[in-house]
Amino acid sequence: MVEPVEVQRIVVHGHERAFVKMGKGPALLLLHGLACDHTTWTPLIRELAKNYTVIAPDLLGHGQSDKPRADYSIGGYANGMRDLLTVLNIDKVTVVGHSLGGGVAMQFGYQFPERTERMIVIAPGGFGLEVTPAIRMVTVPGFVQAMGVLTLPGVRHLGKAGLRALAGSGLANSYDLNEVADIYEEMRDARFRRAIHHVVRQCIDFKGQIITMSDRAYLTKEMPTLVIWGTDDKVIPASHAAAAARLAPGAVVEILPNSGHFPHKDHPERVAELMHEFVSSTRPATYNRRRMRQMLLTGNTAPVSPDEGVNRTLSSVQLVNER
Repeated sequence: MVEPVEVQRIVVHGHERAFVKMGKGPALLLLHGLACDHTTWTPLIRELAKNYTVIAPDLLGHGQSDKPRADYSIGGYANGMRDLLTVLNIDKVTVVGHSLGGGVAMQFGYQFPERTERMIVIAPGGFGLEVTPAIRMVTVPGFVQAMGVLTLPGVRHLGKAGLRALAGSGLANSYDLNEVADIYEEMRDARFRRAIHHVVRQCIDFKGQIITMSDRAYLTKEMPTLVIWGTDDKVIPASHAAAAARLAPGAVVEILPNSGHFPHKDHPERVAELMHEFVSSTRPATYNRRRMRQMLLTGNTAPVSPDEGVNRTLSSVQLVNER
């Protein structure tokens, strides 16, 4: 069992933020996914901290951070990460994000290119419309109240036991059920349910993802970008990796077999290795206002539909064998 790491706390804009900070060297900002927290990175943090300064926050509304009535937009999260880094006296980072955190990471790189050296995104939102119906249901009116009933003692314990049993069954499509069980437990907190409801409504409607990188992905030409996906992701399909390869042709795209929506938990050693190889083999991006202006003027003259190219086969990107 991996030992937990020390959690620190700091108040920014009147709200307490929980975070882990460990190691020395170039800074890595690790951003977790929807309804998760910094512990999603626990299998990697100590290994990464051997070479990097690792900062793994709990996003507002998640984990041990405050859960106020606040701005839970993707842009708002990016702003919050800039301010947290400023308070911690960290100027530039390689920003790493999983799922929702991947969307925040890309938004951070877009809003603050002068503070972003590289982007590493793991099963991120923003490259297509599709997302699991379970997340779409969070947008439905009455979700907060319904989950209040479903997380009552007894009901919750029975539901968690079922999820854990399925996770250990070895059945197909059961990769992520332990994580789902953890999220189910957290849903007992009404503040957490309300925060998650607000987050999801900012970026997803009943048809799927609202926010897209498709019209801005060409900017990754100036930003070293690594995309990691699991072949058996049932939350955001791995076919979106092909869209990422097409929309951001300069990006390195790696597909991990025998992995679901949490490849960094299914194969932590391999993901840490991929991250280290990528950071050590690429030069940090440097922001040049004139170059950025030229790219904006001449870059993507024909924006791509967010779902165009999603159905490309995964043979168009690299399938990484387990080592």
